[in-house]
Amino acid sequence: MSNVFSFTGTIGRDAEVRNTPNGQTVLNVTVANNVGFGDRQQTLWVRVALWGRRAEGSLVNYLKKGQQVFISGELSQSEYQAQDGTTRTSLELNANIIDLVGKRNEQNNTQQQPQQQNYQQQAAPAPQQQQQNVAQNDGYDDVPF
Repeated sequence: MSNVFSFTGTIGRDAEVRNTPNGQTVLNVTVANNVGFGDRQQTLWVRVALWGRRAEGSLVNYLKKGQQVFISGELSQSEYQAQDGTTRTSLELNANIIDLVGKRNEQNNTQQQPQQQNYQQQAAPAPQQQQQNVAQNDGYDDVPF
């Protein structure tokens, strides 16, 4: 890879998976990245493509509008003629990495918080149980040497 561009952004439209005429699978998603500060802030839209076997999995089910993602890959720029006759620029990224990094939206936050709390309650034993387990097992009995 000659250049690597990594950024965190928000998905603007649900991801789509399609197959090219020669049989390759491609996942396409458009991601917004805010740059600048205050009244100079602007949004850069990056068209992201993930190719091959990585595009065939269930990732498309999680790449929904509003989801925050971290993306890294090779960046390119192309120009095209818009319908109004102006020349426009498009940023395109062939992704190597797509990671989910945040909540999708406020509605998901309220739905997921109780599940996380329940998991934490189940996963962490009570302090008395922890002390009892430590007293019975120093942690080295199960380790093979």
